[in-house]
Formats: sequence, structure tokens, C-alpha cells
Amino acid sequence: MCGIAGVAGPGTAEELERIAERMGEVMRHRGPDDRGSWSEDGLAVAMRRLSIIDLGGGHQPMWADAGRGIVFNGEIYNHDELRQRLKAAGESFATRSDTEVLLRQLARHGLAGLVEVRGMFAACLIDRHAGTLLLVRDRVGKKPLYHGVVDGRLMFASELKAIIAALARRPALNRQAIHDYLSLRYVPGPETVWEGLFKLPPGCALRYDLRSGHQSIERWWSVDIVADTCELGRDYVGEFEDLFTDAVRERLEAADVPVGVMLSGGLDSSAVSAAAVRSGHRAFHTFAVGYEDGGRHSELAHAREVAGHLGSRHHELRIGPGDFADGLDELVWQTDEPLADLAAIPLHRLSMLAREKVKVVLSGEGADEVLAGYSFERMAAGLNRLRPLRHAPRPLLKLGARGAGADRGAALRALAEGGWAGYPAAMGTHISWTMGEHDKARLWRDAPPPRPTEELLASWYEDCPSPEPLDRVQQVAIGSWLVEDLLMKADKATMAASIELRCPFLDHRLVEWGARLPMLWKVGDAEVGWTSKRVLRVAASRWLPAATIARPKEGFPVPAYDWLAGDGGDWAAARLSADGSLAELFEVSAISLDLQRARGGDPSAARRVWSWLVLGAWIERWL
Repeated sequence: MCGIAGVAGPGTAEELERIAERMGEVMRHRGPDDRGSWSEDGLAVAMRRLSIIDLGGGHQPMWADAGRGIVFNGEIYNHDELRQRLKAAGESFATRSDTEVLLRQLARHGLAGLVEVRGMFAACLIDRHAGTLLLVRDRVGKKPLYHGVVDGRLMFASELKAIIAALARRPALNRQAIHDYLSLRYVPGPETVWEGLFKLPPGCALRYDLRSGHQSIERWWSVDIVADTCELGRDYVGEFEDLFTDAVRERLEAADVPVGVMLSGGLDSSAVSAAAVRSGHRAFHTFAVGYEDGGRHSELAHAREVAGHLGSRHHELRIGPGDFADGLDELVWQTDEPLADLAAIPLHRLSMLAREKVKVVLSGEGADEVLAGYSFERMAAGLNRLRPLRHAPRPLLKLGARGAGADRGAALRALAEGGWAGYPAAMGTHISWTMGEHDKARLWRDAPPPRPTEELLASWYEDCPSPEPLDRVQQVAIGSWLVEDLLMKADKATMAASIELRCPFLDHRLVEWGARLPMLWKVGDAEVGWTSKRVLRVAASRWLPAATIARPKEGFPVPAYDWLAGDGGDWAAARLSADGSLAELFEVSAISLDLQRARGGDPSAARRVWSWLVLGAWIERWL
């Protein structure tokens, strides 16, 4: 696991190497074990290494020959298998590292060689023979990669702050990105918060010509969520068990350092821990975080129960409301962009604890998106009630909406507006939606609002191939929320503690299998009952206590929202004062109203207030 950086364009080897090394130094937390750089006129790359595989032999940049080299951030879980294939094809190896395997795989097969690779990665392949750079990002987007052309030079890095540190001046603020953040609580890709700097989309590659400066982006992997019809007699649970157990096993064994599990006590992380035991691992470390005052939000007792059931070496951390206040400024440094997912704060604190015992941790990230968790079963039940009306005339649906209650009326109006396939877009369905266009209409002080975020959301739904609403909601969640919130948070919060996080549920074989999983095994039906992640619950019922299977999902940051109705309200008011950083961009009356409502216990207003707090802290730190 590393931080990688590079610059290509006008400049001597010495000048560009200084720039690349400055970028690498900003990311030293991503790789405290080793550093490296290389340059020639027109090109320089640098890296910081967290040694996980072949501790002594994986130094980067690494070269296959005098013309082809690589800097690489990530892990290749099937590197031993690929190494044997490459040896059989005539390749020889100087190290045991997965870096050399990825280098030789790309050098021999080009972009097509990634199809055989299982892992998480962001990498730059240097091809001096062809005069090109190839930037690649893994299928789902577990490892970030930023890029942009500034003053005629291509710059890229694992973290946005590394590029910013190397520039003579800050780019202009991307107002559209901020506008979208206020609705989504994250900055949607491929944009970033800075004009002219971008995120390479998951499953994509950027090819850059070192002579002409021409660049192009191509997609090398994608997945479409289209649920199959259920096949009688097919063992879906057995198939899931095999794929999931193998994914956990690979992520445990592809390391020359100790590995642990982030264990919340919920279904997903408990299933990862149970699969580790099924793979033959015993007495591994598990880590859990809870809250000083306990209460309904703390899951420490649940995590302790699972750890005792599985026999892990369990470690706990308690945090209080003050940790969210104290961690706010650190959060906006770690995440580079405004990211109002407060789970990043306890995750970082827990990562610091885990770093004392292990260098790698597994988590349950991605289970909800791949297997239809969260409240997908309630959505499915509601859609089932609407299904008989999917061909009803739209005027009749509108008429029916007039006499219906608020929820039923909204559903009927959305069905009339969007039809069956367009129902989620018409409802504005998005898991992290916080602020609508009506709320944002008069926020900007000195200019009209940017493009409505609703249009961006609608475009995501337009790209979904399935006519089934639940498939479409799942597709949008995987393509945006998972990548730009959950995985970005996971990468930044853990790497800030110099620890690597691995996500077995996002093994691409499991993702592709889950994309075709029948609805019956995702959310159940009226006959068997509506339940989220049904295939996981049935499989895990053989491994875990019944209480763990039935326990509802709970999120980390909820106590921080509650805190605003108590002592935290005064602190929030001080941070959001009218003479603060937000007042330079926005009319603060709406912010004050949100704070007033949050202090009165309004949960929707509390979420908006935390979005404002994160944005204000980001502006203070970066502008």
C-alpha cells in the first residue's frame, strides 16, 4: 500500500523530481516504510510505501526493463497465481512482490491484462518505448487517483492535497462541486472541489502521450445491476458462501504482516470475522469503537459478543462527543475535499488503535451496496404494492394522488411522472440526499446557483440498463455513494493512520455475481418475508448467533447529530457564526435556521448543520 505521484511535461529531470518528491512527502502517512523517485527530462514519479508483501523486495519505482516501470498503490491478492502464469509464459522475477507481478502483467498484456487481476489498485505504468503513461484504477474504486493538467503539465497523485502542495497557486474553487456536496454530503466524481483537477473513475484508465500531451480515458471494466429470475434448485447460498469465504481468505493471506478485522458487531463485519474462522484463522485481532455514554448508539456489547463467539483477540475504543468537535479540522485535512460522513472520525481513531497491533484490517464495507442492504427491503415492499399500477394511465395516477395520504400521494405522482423505470429518479431517491434545490436556491451570495444537483442524479439513473427500480437504485449507490463517500472515507481515514483496509464484499467476482442475484435472495418477497441482504443472512445464520443476524444496521455518526440538541449546539453556533468562512460564499440566514432547528432536535436539520460545519472547516483550511 502506497502513495504515488507524478508530473509529466516541460521541465528538466531535476526540476520535475523535486516536484514529485514534494508530492510524495505530503503523503508520507500513506507509506512510512520506504520512499522512492525517478526522473528524466519531461517526467518524474515518486512513491511512499507501506510494506505489506515482500517487505524487503518491493521498492518502487520498479522496472521490468530499461523502458517500462511502475509506481503502484494497492494490493494484488492473486499475485502468486499470476506469477506462475507469467513464468510459464517466459517472464522471470527478481522479487516476491505483487508490484512486480502487476508491472509484468501490464507490460506483457497491456490494459487487457487487468481482467485477470484481483485486487485494489491505482497505478502508473511508464512506457518509455511508446512514450506514454498509463494511469489505471481498480474496478470498484477502492484506491483513489487524482489527475489534472496544470500549466501544461499532467500531475497525478493518490491524494488531492499532494497535487495542491506542488502548485504555485491554488486552482479556482469548483462551485458546482460545492453545490452538489450540499445535496449529497460528498463531491461526486469525476469532478473535484478544484477546477481542472479530477478523479479517475473506477474501472478506467487514462492514457497520456508524453510527446504530444494528448490524453484519453477508456473504461476497462463495468458492471450492470440486472437481477435475474430465480432458478429453482440453484444453490445461491452455497455459491455466495464459496465466493465470500474465498474473498476473505485471499485478503487474510496476501500479507507478510499481521491482519485484523474492524468489528462493529453488525452483520457485515461479523460475517467477515466468521469467514476468517471458516478459512482456518484463529485468535486474530478484532477492533471495535463505541461511545463513552453507551446508550442506544453504542455497539460495543454486540461486538464483544461476536468476538467471544469467534474467539478473536478483541480490542475496544470509546470516544465521546468532543472527539467529533476535536476531529473536525483533522477530518478536512485527511479527506482533501468536503466529506460530511462523520464515521470517518471514529474510523480514524480506531485505525490508530489497530495500528498498534496490525498493519492490515478487513471490514464489511460494500455489503449493503452489493447485496441490497440499508432499507432496500422496505423499498422493495413498497414497490411491490405499486407494481399492479405500473401500466396505469398517468392521468389516473395523478388523480389518485390527490386523494391519497402524503407518502402514497408522492409515490403515485412519481409513478405518473417517471413511469416504472423512472420512478426512483422522479422520487429523487439517493441514500445521502440532504438538501434539495429549493433549500439551495438563495444560498449563493454573488452569483446564481450552479446546475441543479437533481439533474446530475437524473443522469445517473438514465445510465442504468435495468427497467426495475430497485436495480436502478442499487446501480446508482454503487456508482457514486459507495465510491465517493464510503470508499473515500475508508481509504483516507485508515491511510492517515498508516494502515491498510481491505473489503472482501467488494471482490469483483462477488460484485459481478451480486449484480445478477435474483430479488428473492436480495430482499425476499411477500411470501418468505421482506429482509435486506437475504442471501447473507441465510448463510451467516450457520456461523453467527441469531441476535447478530436480526440486529438492525446502526451507523457511527448518529450521536454527533444528537449532540447538537444539547451541549454541542453552542460549539456549532460559534463555528457557524455570521463572520465565519461560510459567509464569504453563502447567505447565512438559511444556515442559522438549520442550526436553530437542529438544536430543537430536528434530525434532517442536524445532518445539514454537520454538512455546513464540515464545509466551513474545509474552507478555513484550504481557501
